[in-house]
Amino acid sequence: MDYLRSFGSAAVSTLVQKSGLNLPFSLGPKVYSCETFWTLYDATKREDGSLVSVFEYDLTHPLNKSTIPLARNSLRKLRTIRHPDVLRFIDVVESDSAICIMTERVRPLPLALSNSSSNVPREREDWLIWGLHRISVALAFLNDSASSTHGNVRPNAIFITPSGEWKLGGFEVLSNPKDDLSVIYTMGGLMPDAMACAPPEVKKEGWSVLRDVPISAADAYALGLLLHSVFNPTHPPPPTAQPPHPPPQPSSKGAIPSSVFPSFKKLLNPNPKLRMSPKNLLDIGMTESDGEGHGFFVHNRLVKVCAGLDGFTLSSESDKASLLRTLKESGSSFPPEFVSYRVLPCLVSALEFGGASAATIVPLVLQFGKNVAPDDYTSVIVAPLVKLFASADRGTRIALLDSLPDFAEKLDKKTVVDKIWPNLQTGFTDTVAVIREATVRAVVLLSPKLSDRILNNELLRHLARLQSDPEASIRTNTCILIGRLGPSLGYNTKRKVLVPAFSMALKDQFVHARVAGVMAFMATAECFEVEDVAGRVVPAVVGATLDKEKLVRDQAFKAVELFIKRLEAHASTMPETASTEEGENDLPARLPGAFTQAGLVNSATGAAAALTGWAVSSLGKKVSLISPLEIDDLERYAQLAPADLQTTMTSTIDGSTSAPTINGHNSPLFRPPASSASPSGNPSRGKGLQLGGNKAPPSALAAQLAEEAANETGQGSNRLWNDDLIDINADEGDWSAFESAPAIIEPKPMSATNGLGFGISLRASPSYQHSPLLQALDRHPYHPLDPLPNTADSAQPTNMAGLSKEEKAAEMARRKEERRLRIEKLKEQKKNAAAAGKA
Repeated sequence: MDYLRSFGSAAVSTLVQKSGLNLPFSLGPKVYSCETFWTLYDATKREDGSLVSVFEYDLTHPLNKSTIPLARNSLRKLRTIRHPDVLRFIDVVESDSAICIMTERVRPLPLALSNSSSNVPREREDWLIWGLHRISVALAFLNDSASSTHGNVRPNAIFITPSGEWKLGGFEVLSNPKDDLSVIYTMGGLMPDAMACAPPEVKKEGWSVLRDVPISAADAYALGLLLHSVFNPTHPPPPTAQPPHPPPQPSSKGAIPSSVFPSFKKLLNPNPKLRMSPKNLLDIGMTESDGEGHGFFVHNRLVKVCAGLDGFTLSSESDKASLLRTLKESGSSFPPEFVSYRVLPCLVSALEFGGASAATIVPLVLQFGKNVAPDDYTSVIVAPLVKLFASADRGTRIALLDSLPDFAEKLDKKTVVDKIWPNLQTGFTDTVAVIREATVRAVVLLSPKLSDRILNNELLRHLARLQSDPEASIRTNTCILIGRLGPSLGYNTKRKVLVPAFSMALKDQFVHARVAGVMAFMATAECFEVEDVAGRVVPAVVGATLDKEKLVRDQAFKAVELFIKRLEAHASTMPETASTEEGENDLPARLPGAFTQAGLVNSATGAAAALTGWAVSSLGKKVSLISPLEIDDLERYAQLAPADLQTTMTSTIDGSTSAPTINGHNSPLFRPPASSASPSGNPSRGKGLQLGGNKAPPSALAAQLAEEAANETGQGSNRLWNDDLIDINADEGDWSAFESAPAIIEPKPMSATNGLGFGISLRASPSYQHSPLLQALDRHPYHPLDPLPNTADSAQPTNMAGLSKEEKAAEMARRKEERRLRIEKLKEQKKNAAAAGKA
């Protein structure tokens, strides 16, 4: 509320100007005025900004000069009398021109009555009876304990606090008969409209007659008139208020409750000695018996609630439970201001002591807090609850955690980080499983207000420990929490934490923990890079498709489908090939059909057939690996013995610097780049895998190769298959299928699309027409690992089909011996060539 900077009256302005005082309050708008006697202002306390009220007595007003003693009497009595039902004094500023009394924030009863006229009748009646109870308590205290007469009990002397409580004020004529300065007997008539609340004896004999009657007589009669005015605000005073003061009749009842009316008649008894005192009214109203006119105070809901709240901490557990049950059932029917400013502070204060009632009190605090103004919610509700997080009582902690959804949105980030998190994180390691689980659930609500340091470090360390918690529900909730936190984690944290955490959940013995792991993968799908999806996420989830529980399997298949669709969507945006090196652009044209886009298959059987067809068809095309441009090398290479191949394979390997050689020449099978040639220009001396690198010079072997080629042209049979070391006829039971196999179909001419793809077909080469060896290779392709033909023996080998086992064994031994001799001969040639080279 914006308060006025200027003071509300000329008297206060004069006070400040003349005295130079620094007022302890900031004066606001005027609220009410009791004719010319005093004026009520709203104000704020400068020290702490709290709401207060200021009563201004303008001593300079011409009509107020005679009442200055009454103003000073009011100040003196208000300072000395302290009671919960008496207007609370805070401070005063006084001078010769004005007296400004600062009290708690209040408003006059006449204003409160006009505002409560629209309330539900039952609620209004409860509020009025509760207010009369508070005034009766205050008058009983003044009459009995303070031995004083108030003398001014009227609506203008009663004030209502923001909580709806009634407070007794108007102490201008409050007097003690034993006090020499008593003003009621000499100046009681100076009060504005003093006779409106005067008893019959005063109207007959004056205020001095009060010295001879009971102290409570005047106040009891005024209380009866007050009771009538609050229940019947539009009715005139009862006939007993005017001479000859007849006793109250039933016609005077009006809206006065039937239970109160008998006591009302006794309060207005014309005889002061027989008149009921406020103390007697209080006793009758608090009596539990069901007699006529009894128990109207004790059965009032507001009276019961206030009595229970005042002694809550000292009450038994049964009394506490009864009070809390009443609040829960009837709290919605209480006046909003009563709930916000009377009930809530007492409940919050009770929470500070902990106890088993905390689980019930915290929900009530939040329920009643809905009526609190948004500007006051933080101070009235949030601040006390935040303090409770430091409580060591587990009942209070669990109640706060369970009720956190009702006030989490009202918490700011600084409060969460500085005040709540230091106390909240102790719940992760609590020995009680319920506390640990409630703490995990609470983090979901508070995570948006946690700092990055807490979120990516401290919190994750706690969650990593909880993934191994003995309680299955805690492990499950922890996995769910990590899944919900995933999008808010840092980039590096996501890559390090999410996959291991969810994978650990997939291995949990608890079925719902495994389901949570799969669902967490799906919930954080956008947190993974596509490479991680393919390399880490999908392999982790695929294993769950064979889980023992159908619930897990079904969810796993959905997850796999989700991630595969994402991979397919990403793959559709990628280029068909990433090859950029020279000679790779035509690679798709040379690939087998099963490895092209058109050759994709949709089933396992189709894939197996495609792979088999490709592998078999490629066996007949291996000869295309040898370039027809190196015919001479091919013819010489065909004459090498298998022993030479095996011997030269053990040479030093360094494929990065040189290529294999055949009889001193670079082989087209492993042709190195130009930059890898030997610095000396001799390719036969480069490091690496060399085939026949130490053989005789080409001129020494040319004649032998030519002679062997001529011998091959004179033989009609295929020499490539006649020198097998294994006799296919040795075991007819196992190999009979091979003997009856169909004839080999002559393969199609080899083209450049086979193998490494050297650019010219063998049959297109001019050398093909003059080389019987190449024509033989074309008919029966030779694989480099097959046994080489025996060119040293020009005779036809013995046909082993009709031989016995002993004859076959002898024939095999003869062949082995011939091969051994041939190898020794070639080794001798190598030695001679090496000696010639050194010479």
